[in-house]
Amino acid sequence: MTNRREFIQKSVLGSAGISIGASSFGRNSYNSIMGSNERVNVAVIGIRGQGGTHIKSWCELKESKNVRLKTLCDADEQYFADRLKTVKSLTGDVPTTVWDMRRVFEDKEIDAVSLAIPNFWHALATIWACQAGKHVYVEKPACHNLFEGRRMIDASRKYNVRVQTGFQNRSIPGVMEAMKFLHEGGIGDVFMAKGLCFKPRDSFGRTENSEPPASLHYDYWLGPCQWRPYNEKKGHYNWHWFWQTGAGDTGNQGPHQFDIARWGMNKNEHPVSVYSAGNIFGINPKECEQETPNTQTSLLKYSDGKILEFETRGRYTNTESGMGIRIGNMFYGTDGYLEIDGGNWKAYRKREEKPFAGSGVNEKPADPTFLAPPGGGSHYANLIDAIRSGKNEDLHCDIEDGYMSSALPALANISYRLGRELTFDGLKEKFVKDKEADKMLTREYRKPYIVPDVV
Repeated sequence: MTNRREFIQKSVLGSAGISIGASSFGRNSYNSIMGSNERVNVAVIGIRGQGGTHIKSWCELKESKNVRLKTLCDADEQYFADRLKTVKSLTGDVPTTVWDMRRVFEDKEIDAVSLAIPNFWHALATIWACQAGKHVYVEKPACHNLFEGRRMIDASRKYNVRVQTGFQNRSIPGVMEAMKFLHEGGIGDVFMAKGLCFKPRDSFGRTENSEPPASLHYDYWLGPCQWRPYNEKKGHYNWHWFWQTGAGDTGNQGPHQFDIARWGMNKNEHPVSVYSAGNIFGINPKECEQETPNTQTSLLKYSDGKILEFETRGRYTNTESGMGIRIGNMFYGTDGYLEIDGGNWKAYRKREEKPFAGSGVNEKPADPTFLAPPGGGSHYANLIDAIRSGKNEDLHCDIEDGYMSSALPALANISYRLGRELTFDGLKEKFVKDKEADKMLTREYRKPYIVPDVV
């Protein structure tokens, strides 16, 4: 019997230990189409914060999906001990640990990687993983800019691996049911969608630059970003509030609701125009040096005139809609409107005050089409199913969908930073006669962490 590992392409590290090269796999390679009962070995890269959710979700799939969490990887080694205890308690297994993701990609035993790293690392890590023949689960937003997102799609297709974007709403039964309702004309023709991100964001303070903690491999953590001295207030999690590393809450929580809005509107193309405005309100800049706004309104228009609105509010605010939504969506159609909060939704006919459809309305039995699979972690489980089928179309959120939704907050932030409305050519993926805006569709990468033009 042929050893299954003979089918896995060996990754080759370049002389600098950075660039990973691999030839394209055949369509029937083992890593693309796996036996239905074959164990899938997974590595989680980035184990703080959301990485803890990744770890628990993969552990929960040990029995139901025959998944083994083989390796934990993080640039900050101080988190290994606690996370190892978690895995041990949930599965009885003790994973290996490495701080450099390149060692993960070298490991021929690993079939898939789960990326919960800062978004400025998403593209390069995904490309390296694809080149090494690994399937990928990558957190939202899929990419830090549009250039990166397109290269991620190229890598997935060239190396014939599955890449799932972490828009978990795509695997929530209630959300799936609401989207089906909208697409079937439940409130008529949907002409406008609105997304909300009302999260309290107070000042996180200011401090002087310092030496990084001994546990943190800081140069490697910065990766593609331009060098800057270590500062605790710009490091773990706070990287979200600086343009070089983050995208504010419009590009942090926002991508989830941008994705639902685009999905509900059934838009599979880019908008033709975007305008975004806002500011940092209620925080003394002498006490906090964040760059991204805590209050921001974005308006994106499609070629047929339909509108996608998005609001970010980090200060004191009311909720919106009859459901009291803070993080959620509303859809407006020619025959009514729909509200969705998490997996709960309600639809209203015209100006009627009581919902006529939605979660629990009329106490209809659950649609078996939308029952979650056993074992929990349905979005993670979906990746495993697609790995075994070898079909991108089996993914609930293939990287192309992930990219299209991640592009929306990225475009909005370009408009915000330039302070003007922008016209976008979706076919060329360029702004119309606007070189200044076009420069912001990519970034200047720091050697040797460069996202290549050709993957």
